[in-house]
Amino acid sequence: MQAASLPLLTAGGTHAGSARNSLAFVQPSTEQNHGIETELDPYAGFTGTVGRVYATSEPGWKDRTTAPEGAPNVIVMLCDDLGYSDIGCYGSEIPTPNLDRIAEEGLRYTDFHSTPMCSPTRAALLTGLEPHRAGLGYVAHADAGFPGYAMQLTDLAPTLPELLRDNGYQTLMLGKWHLTKDSEQNDAGDRSSWPLQKGFDRYYGFLDAFTNLHQPHRLFEDNHAIDTDEFPEGYYLSDDLTDRAISMIRESKASDPTKPFFMYFAHGAVHAPLHAKEPDIERHADRYREGWQVIRERRYQRQLELGVIPEGALLSDAPDNDHDSIQVWDDLDDERKLLFAKYMEVYAAMVDNIDQNVGRLREALEQMGEWDNTLFIFTSDNGASREGEAEGTSAYMRTLHFERTGLPEPFEEDFARVDRIGGPTTYPHYPRGWAWVGNTPFRYYKINAHRGGHSVPFVVSWPARISDRGQIRNQYMHITDLLPTLLQLTGTQRPAERNGKPVLELTGEDLSQTLFSGSTAGRSSDVVFECEGHRGYRSGEWEAVARHEPRTAFDDDMWELFDMASDPSQVNDLALQHPEILERLKVSWESAAWQNQIYPLDEGTGLRFLLRPPGTERFDEPLTLFAGMPTLDRWRSQRLILWRDFDVTARVTLADGDCGVLFAHGDQSGGYAMYIDVSGELLLVHNGYGIERQLRGPRVEPGDHELTLRVTCPGEYRWDMAILVDGEVVASGDGFRLLMAMSPFNGIDVGVDRRSPVSWDIYQRHGCFRFSGDLRSVTYSPGDPAPDSPMNFIELLRDWGRQFE
Repeated sequence: MQAASLPLLTAGGTHAGSARNSLAFVQPSTEQNHGIETELDPYAGFTGTVGRVYATSEPGWKDRTTAPEGAPNVIVMLCDDLGYSDIGCYGSEIPTPNLDRIAEEGLRYTDFHSTPMCSPTRAALLTGLEPHRAGLGYVAHADAGFPGYAMQLTDLAPTLPELLRDNGYQTLMLGKWHLTKDSEQNDAGDRSSWPLQKGFDRYYGFLDAFTNLHQPHRLFEDNHAIDTDEFPEGYYLSDDLTDRAISMIRESKASDPTKPFFMYFAHGAVHAPLHAKEPDIERHADRYREGWQVIRERRYQRQLELGVIPEGALLSDAPDNDHDSIQVWDDLDDERKLLFAKYMEVYAAMVDNIDQNVGRLREALEQMGEWDNTLFIFTSDNGASREGEAEGTSAYMRTLHFERTGLPEPFEEDFARVDRIGGPTTYPHYPRGWAWVGNTPFRYYKINAHRGGHSVPFVVSWPARISDRGQIRNQYMHITDLLPTLLQLTGTQRPAERNGKPVLELTGEDLSQTLFSGSTAGRSSDVVFECEGHRGYRSGEWEAVARHEPRTAFDDDMWELFDMASDPSQVNDLALQHPEILERLKVSWESAAWQNQIYPLDEGTGLRFLLRPPGTERFDEPLTLFAGMPTLDRWRSQRLILWRDFDVTARVTLADGDCGVLFAHGDQSGGYAMYIDVSGELLLVHNGYGIERQLRGPRVEPGDHELTLRVTCPGEYRWDMAILVDGEVVASGDGFRLLMAMSPFNGIDVGVDRRSPVSWDIYQRHGCFRFSGDLRSVTYSPGDPAPDSPMNFIELLRDWGRQFE
């Protein structure tokens, strides 16, 4: 029988056990019930009979839900910031033989759309809702106090793993979560929007937006952070996640071979920092010296040959505004060509490594006999990212800071580190010229509502059921459609109520029939887009799009109109030819925005990041920490130092020869640490986004001491720092780089510098350098905010922002 003619699995499943005789129950007398009168039947719902002993009783077992017979395993593999053209079967020169093979044996979708940003896509994938309606209209960081930006998943929609688990599936997750607000990612945090609380049986990965792939800043297993001092030589996160994925599947299938699993595998790659293993980087050496214009044209021609863009589709031009523009490669000097090519070599190595791990995962499933009945989906959370801006960066945290504050990026710092790009001592991101290549042939980048922001590869394999092997599907499909589609394919029902409350109506549609027929219609409902004020609306073949410039009036945005059937690259703006269609779509966008709690829009003043829930003032109070404790989480640590004066005092008892780290906050992307060297000298090291600077104090004699770091934040994006011994200043320096944005990225350690170190030199000589003396406590004492701290200007920012409504 042909796969296309096989019926889809029906909902409901099969159940173990059977009904028993009705309960024969005699209400005990008051005396028998120890003098307590009750109307509650303690055996209510029991299906057997109960006598005084087992021999005169009949057992009854509760029904056990099992998945429908033949239900497939499901793997959804989500890459981070991978562009539409970044794998071989979509036109890339990067070799991805394992993904290409899966595409040859399965299907490729050419009109699949995520959202333009990571957290919103993840929320839409897991709930089937427009992401603002799910509570995550932006990345899960600042909770500004509005429903569409609650930064945690709504309780009014069951998640995909919850639904599949209710239908007899084992639910497993690896990698990036990014659906929990920063302030709740700690050991005392509200776990209601953590992976296990949202339906996963097992979890291994990181809750944050990104991490160091060589030395991850904070890994979690199930519901707790893993306490790791150092990673082994050659560690790489994508390999580790794949090892764990294979292990989880083997454990599940060994325990119950008949139970299908759902695995959500959310890679940290290829998000910044661009980290890769040296052998992988070497394979791509010198591949990108021709530059982005040449590589993009080559990908476009390959896409036409492959059929992943329709015949006649145009290659869009580079953006022509200053904020998004692309430099002409041939106009660059030799140093820039060398460095910019190196960034892309590392990016290609990351994609290459993902493909290798896809091959390892497939091989393991084949060995277990599970591959044929595994529905495997490979896609990305948004288009390629332009966050490296015009010239890229070797210090991603620096760029996040400098871009927001208008500080000039120091190219010379990046070029001096060219030989270390991709390794553990740099935090690179490529220039946006390579993101332009990644999104070939579309316009713009991640965050934008234009197609480059949300058109992503979508590869599907299910050997047992898909017969149109190697075919291309051109139907329109959106990330919200994935949940209802998977529910249908697994025979899973979505209830009308959950926990006594009605569930929200799905945004997505069941498009399961597109797996079995290329002529089946794609999505019929309209789709609304919004990210950082960029807006879009698709209705049928028409799409209206507006790019928004921060701190300008939204009514001044220029809307464009495109016929997506004839112009999938959004080259020919038809707004003047069809003003009535454009107006209809703009009105529809407005209505959808209110229905999906998209308002309020971000006017770009930074106000949204400064609004804090009541009660968070407690995090501004002094905090005492103790040796032996795990690393304090990133957000809690940062509250103690962000854009303000602060003191850190270590209380120690020293003997001759005692040495080691007193406290450390941060990593190779930025941080500070104070330690006693093997010489007995007291030293401070400051890592200013990859540039190290030291203050050297005197030798500290044996005995009891208070050793203090005093940081003054005078404004203008700098710190002045001093070391004190028992209250006396022994060393000082001015003009250290202020650390902000998401830096320091590693939280505070006491008596050790775990994982990625603040100082690479100290790490090479001493590892995590545990303190050998008696470290009684370390106290952080937050002080006054800097004169130019944004917290001083909240009302001014509010007044300023009103003009942009």
